[in-house]
Amino acid sequence: VWLRDHGTLLLIFLYLLTILGITFFLQLQSQSPHQGQRIPSPSDPQQLSPTDQGIWTVNSAGRLGNQMGEYATLYALAKINGYQAYILPEMHQQLAPFFRITLPVLSSDVVQNIPWKDYELHDWMSEEYRHIEGKYVRLTGYPCSWTFYHHLRQEILQEFSFHDQVKEEANRYLAGLRGQHQNVTYVGIHVRRGDYVQVMPQVWKGVVADKAYLEKAMGYFRAKYQEPIFVVTSNGMEWCRENIDASRGDVYFSGDGKESSPGRDFALLAHCNHTIMTIGTFGIWAGYLAGGETVYLANYTLPDSPFLKIFKPEAAFLPEWIGINADLSALLSGISG
Repeated sequence: VWLRDHGTLLLIFLYLLTILGITFFLQLQSQSPHQGQRIPSPSDPQQLSPTDQGIWTVNSAGRLGNQMGEYATLYALAKINGYQAYILPEMHQQLAPFFRITLPVLSSDVVQNIPWKDYELHDWMSEEYRHIEGKYVRLTGYPCSWTFYHHLRQEILQEFSFHDQVKEEANRYLAGLRGQHQNVTYVGIHVRRGDYVQVMPQVWKGVVADKAYLEKAMGYFRAKYQEPIFVVTSNGMEWCRENIDASRGDVYFSGDGKESSPGRDFALLAHCNHTIMTIGTFGIWAGYLAGGETVYLANYTLPDSPFLKIFKPEAAFLPEWIGINADLSALLSGISG
């Protein structure tokens, strides 16, 4: 009898022990902060699904300079309005090969399923852009103006810092131009040609940079620095070779002019000490990243140009940059004739 009673007590003890163990396990689970949750990694596309915090992005339009302007504007406006910024896959493909950009990338599926509120921007900062409403905003247009993001200059420069391989290639090329010179000052020149040669006079009542402008701009740096080296990039290198005087031995036609792969040219310009630009966002960003002095083509449209409705020179060029007026005589003679 004693053995039977002892066995019964043992079974009851084991039963109670099991119940206590299960209760303790469930208690631990209920206290876990991540119970029932999946913790996404930074590269996990599932974390980019719509959330209560909202998602802001920007259209991916144009070439490298436009893409940089759109990225920087999104970065700044999302931060001002208190939302997380994400970029489209197309923008990532354009910028990531060259720069250490940090904004996360939306997956194509997420982009298609979000009820976007499109918000068109003009190319200068306005007060209403500090109070944009909407959790799922897609900024549109071609914003590039420093007025959007210059208050975050150091962060923007960090976003557009080059990958080591790109940086090393540019610096290696520039070092090769030094030769026996000791006190070299590198001046990057970007000459925008291509479609602008026709578009500016025919559509915008404007001009592109001519030979005289480039001579004046180069003369400014030759007068100021003992041993300048001019590094020329362009999407019209043949025109540059015919119109830029290289007889002094201080001019190097360095760019390959490939619009489909502009990274090498841009890296060369950004690693120079100073910049001579003509027109276009490519040159603007080269000057912004290089720092130093930037000389630009000023007043390159007629006063009644429709271009001035979408473009404010004071919002495009930093106040400390140096403008040299364009020669509009060809346009004016065409009007008078």
